Amino acid sequence: MDKLSTTVDTLIVNLVESYHRGGANGINGKLIPSRESIITILRTLQSLLFPGFYEEEPINESTIKSITGQRLFFVYRRLAEEIEKGICHDCQESGSCQSHETCRARAHTISMLLLEQLPGIREMLLKDVDALFEGDPAAKSRSEIILAYPGLAAISAYRIAHVLYREGVPLIPRMMMEHIHHETGIDIHPGAAIGESFFIDHGTGIVIGETTVIGQHVKIYHGVTLGAFSVAKDGANTKRHPTIEDDVTIYAGATILGGETVVGRGSVVGANVWLTHSVPEYSKVK
Repeated sequence: MDKLSTTVDTLIVNLVESYHRGGANGINGKLIPSRESIITILRTLQSLLFPGFYEEEPINESTIKSITGQRLFFVYRRLAEEIEKGICHDCQESGSCQSHETCRARAHTISMLLLEQLPGIREMLLKDVDALFEGDPAAKSRSEIILAYPGLAAISAYRIAHVLYREGVPLIPRMMMEHIHHETGIDIHPGAAIGESFFIDHGTGIVIGETTVIGQHVKIYHGVTLGAFSVAKDGANTKRHPTIEDDVTIYAGATILGGETVVGRGSVVGANVWLTHSVPEYSKVK
């Protein structure tokens, strides 16, 4: 036991010294958003968008208003707390610390802004559900899509996280999408711009990069990468990922790279294609 105590004491000293040498720690009052809280908030938001689908007990007309109100208040309060942590952490990391009151006020403003956009997000998601239902012969109902399709889970999280990303919220949009990535195998950066009626079938292995632009009525199958060429860090603020115009279909395993690459409207990109240049409208790329 004495040897174990001595070993543990030595490990404590070594680990604590490494914390101070390497940074990347959350001690000394640094506020970091809680991963578990972000997951809970995301699940509650998804329940607000699709009420009755993720419940242990049925929701009926007599309770829908009170349950919706409770959820809205919960999300507003908890999300504002987590956004505040993210903003404060970002300020501390960059060395441009604002007043705590300023960070808190901004966090509450962004939290309310997201709630105000929920009806619009829901309308977008209903179009995504329709696109999945109409595009997949195996889908028996829209309820099946909401409950069982990983593509819809990823799209719904993305449409929430994208609002926060546009508002400059640090950490949280990526945390939301990495949770969904872990659950579905679909990796969508919250900065991507994705139009309505988006169709993801199967989904596993899809990667959609930060500066990707996707139009309306686009279909993407599993294993597709919309990525970037390797660039230096100073190229982070440039458009690095492709543009996919309206009504494009991209089949399994295709890789499309580069910020100047445009896949024209109505085109079809075949399975396992490697594409690094633009193609005109209504092309068939094999």
